[in-house]
Amino acid sequence: MIDKHQIASDFRDLQDRICLAIEQADGKAKFQEDIWQRPGGGGGHTRILQEGKVIEKGGVNFSAVDGAMPPILQQKMNTQAKDFFASGVSIVMHPQNPHVPIIHMNIRYFEMSDGTYWFGGGIDLTPHYIVAAQAAFFHQALKDVCDAHHPDYYPSYKKWADDYFYIPHREETRGVGGIFFDRLSEGNGKSKEQCFDFVKSVGEAFAPIYTALMAQNKSKKVTEAEKNWQLLRRGRYVEFNLVYDQGTKFGLETAGRIESILMSLPKYASWQYDIKAEEGSAEAYTLAHLKKGLDWLG
Repeated sequence: MIDKHQIASDFRDLQDRICLAIEQADGKAKFQEDIWQRPGGGGGHTRILQEGKVIEKGGVNFSAVDGAMPPILQQKMNTQAKDFFASGVSIVMHPQNPHVPIIHMNIRYFEMSDGTYWFGGGIDLTPHYIVAAQAAFFHQALKDVCDAHHPDYYPSYKKWADDYFYIPHREETRGVGGIFFDRLSEGNGKSKEQCFDFVKSVGEAFAPIYTALMAQNKSKKVTEAEKNWQLLRRGRYVEFNLVYDQGTKFGLETAGRIESILMSLPKYASWQYDIKAEEGSAEAYTLAHLKKGLDWLG
């Protein structure tokens, strides 16, 4: 059976391949690597690309941490397990051009000393300006990945993403959704290896999906009003990540490295009072489609 060391090694290799693909698609900037150690055990490799031709700030983080289970996690998970191991790859890309969408991906593995384990992850797209055809391209690519492993994955994980990537205090989704899953483990005919194969497939889908969206949108002309709108939409992204994101909370609760935890935040964002979108505008179209349950493939 595959073990935690092989899982972490495969995640580390995936980080390498994704960073190379993004550098090639950007055509200018290179990732800078920061290798760090966690005082409680383990560590990681944080890679940040800044001021690229296409990407303003992007992060691809790999971590493999272990140690004593924090009491707050023991309580949340209702376990007496003394130790844990967690590994994963987490990605966020904030582009220069507001017509290129923000994208996030995370795949992870968690294991406790009592033998309990699970996989989790997801990938979602946050356009500053929603384009239905691009949302459909994104969802079709994710459906193809899911369908190769189980016919129930896409509809189930798509709904989970709609519910998870949601900003209740705004009553809007973060973007056009994607897929999200957690506590995936063997059972119902699935082996641990099959679960990991699916998780890896999600990870492998990231680069071809996003580099295609980069290429399609990177050269579009941009107005000052569109740049201002981009900053406002980034503000919504920050609100979700700091208030609701489980990964951020987990990192803080396990005494994670704060620079790596907050790498998902954009270089610049904005909040203005009581912004209204002009009726019939691209901004109004975007706001009208930040809803749960939209069938982008219909």
